[in-house]
Amino acid sequence: MSSLSILRYPDPRLNQVSRPVAVFDERLKTLVNDMAAAMYDAPGIGLAAPQVDVHEQSIVLDISEARNSLQVFINPEIITASAEKAPYDEGCLSVPGIYETVERPARVKVRAQDINGRHFEINAEGLLAVCIQHEIDHLKGFMFVDYLSPLKRSRIKNRMLKEEREQKRGKNKTSGKKR
Repeated sequence: MSSLSILRYPDPRLNQVSRPVAVFDERLKTLVNDMAAAMYDAPGIGLAAPQVDVHEQSIVLDISEARNSLQVFINPEIITASAEKAPYDEGCLSVPGIYETVERPARVKVRAQDINGRHFEINAEGLLAVCIQHEIDHLKGFMFVDYLSPLKRSRIKNRMLKEEREQKRGKNKTSGKKR
């Protein structure tokens, strides 16, 4: 079980821009391992460091059915994106239970570093391309709900706030606190 908590929309910390990772050390390896544990526990297929209130350019992904193909991208950047767009129903661990269709480039080429600081490039399409773009958005302080209409965003925000209030009320009742 992970020691990290995933921030929920509309927490303003989700809108902070992440800084590049400069030091590839044990602290970074621990962060990546903890992020992977949080992602798997949630369960999800991608997680960006800002979602756990660490504002560094680090993401973890695992789109495999067996959940045994962890991919780590440090300081990722999209270097090319196809003109062709593809719609995909996206969800987010920071917006649990909400899925909306977002159009993104169908294919991307990404440059990043691995956990040891070695540079690599990857061509991605389909679900992998969607996940990479979604998580890179988090690093820029942007979320998939930002692609939606103001009305949809408002409804989602109100739903998340209502769920948060209900959770707090439930905790207060179980802890015996009086209101």
